[in-house]
Amino acid sequence: MTNKEIINKGQEYVMNTYGRFPIALVKGKGSYVWDADGKEYLDFLGGIAVCVLGHSDEGLQAVLREQAADLWHVSNLYWIKPQVEVAEKLVKISGLGKAFFCNSGAEANEAAIKLTRKYFYRKHEANKNEIIVFKESFHGRTLATVTATGQRKYQEGFAPLPEGFVYADYNDIGSVEKLITENTAAIMLEAVQGEGGVHPAHRDFLLELRRICNREGILLIFDEVQCGIGRTGTFFAYQSYGVNPDIVTLAKGLGGGFPIGAMLATDEAATGFAPGDHASTFGGNPLGTAVANILVETVSDPQFMENTKKLGEYLQESLNKIVDNRIIEVRGLGLMLGVEFNADIKELVQICMQKGLLLIGAGPRVMRFVPPLNINQKEINQAVAIFKEALQEWE
Repeated sequence: MTNKEIINKGQEYVMNTYGRFPIALVKGKGSYVWDADGKEYLDFLGGIAVCVLGHSDEGLQAVLREQAADLWHVSNLYWIKPQVEVAEKLVKISGLGKAFFCNSGAEANEAAIKLTRKYFYRKHEANKNEIIVFKESFHGRTLATVTATGQRKYQEGFAPLPEGFVYADYNDIGSVEKLITENTAAIMLEAVQGEGGVHPAHRDFLLELRRICNREGILLIFDEVQCGIGRTGTFFAYQSYGVNPDIVTLAKGLGGGFPIGAMLATDEAATGFAPGDHASTFGGNPLGTAVANILVETVSDPQFMENTKKLGEYLQESLNKIVDNRIIEVRGLGLMLGVEFNADIKELVQICMQKGLLLIGAGPRVMRFVPPLNINQKEINQAVAIFKEALQEWE
C-alpha cells in the first residue's frame, strides 16, 4: 500500500484523535525510518523519546523472540521472572525500594497518585489528599492525570475534573510555599518539562522542594516518563540534580518501543499499597519486562551514559551555532533539547519532514530534539544541516 492508500483507509476507519502528518511509516532501522512510498527520514523524534536504542534494535529483537517462544502472558497472580529481574535493576539504579509495572506513562502517574492517597489513608491522615503540580506540566490523558497536567488545552471539554490538584509556577519556590496546607500530600513534577516546552528545573528549586517535603512530611514525586531512561545524560533525570524522590514514574523509553510503564517508590511510600489496592492485567507481562531488562542493562552502562551525555553536549553546541534571529534560546539536558523561536513552528516542522528530518514541537514555538540515545555525530551533523536548510526556506 502507498502512503495515500494507507491514509485514505485510516481516515475511514481510525478515530480522529491525532493531527497526523501525511505519511505512513512502515520500516525503521537505527536512527532512520521509511514511509510506504520508500522515502527515507532521519528520526530525531524517536516515537516521542521512546526509541532510545533506535528502531529494530537487534538485541531487543532477540530477547523478544526468545521470550515469545517461552511465555507470552500470565497473570500477576503469579511471580514473573523477567519482571522480578527488571524490578531489581531499577530499584538498585534508583536507590528506591519497590517497583510496580503498568503499560504507559499515564498509568504510571495514575498509580503514583493512588499510592500517595492510600499511603496517607493508611497512616490515618486521609485529609492529606491534595497534590501540588505545576503549570505547563504534562502527566497523561486519564481523567486524573489530565487534571494533574497544568495546561488547560488538554482539560477542555472533560469537566467535571477530579478534585485534589493545585497548580504552582515551575521553578518558583514561593508559589509552592503558598499552596502548602494541612491537606497537602505530595508535590509532583517533571525534572525537565517536556510538552511544556523543554524546561529543565533549577537545581536549587528541586533541592528546596525536597527540603519542603521533608519538613511537611509529604511525598516528592518525579514524573520521568519522558525525561528518564538516560534521556538527560544520567539514567534518572533526578540523578543529574542530586535530589532523591519518594516516587518516580517511567514509561516511554523503558521498553524502547514496547509498551511498558513503571512506578518506583521508597520502601516507606510503597507501604501505601496492599494486595487488591491497585493492579494491571498486562502490567509487567513477560514480553514487556524481558525487553525492559536488556534495555535497562544497556542504557545504564556507565560508558553508554557517558557517550549519551557527550552526544547531547555536541548536539546542543551544534544548535547554538545556528545564526537565526528568530531563535530565542536552545535549552535542555542530554538528548532532550528544545529550540525556542519567536514564531509558531508548525510550518517549520513540515519543511523539515519534507527534507527528510522528523521533529515535533513542544508547544507552539519550541522545536523538540529527542533522538535515539545511540545516535552518532554523523547523524547529528546530518540533522543539523537539514534543520539549517529548513530554516532558510521558512518564512
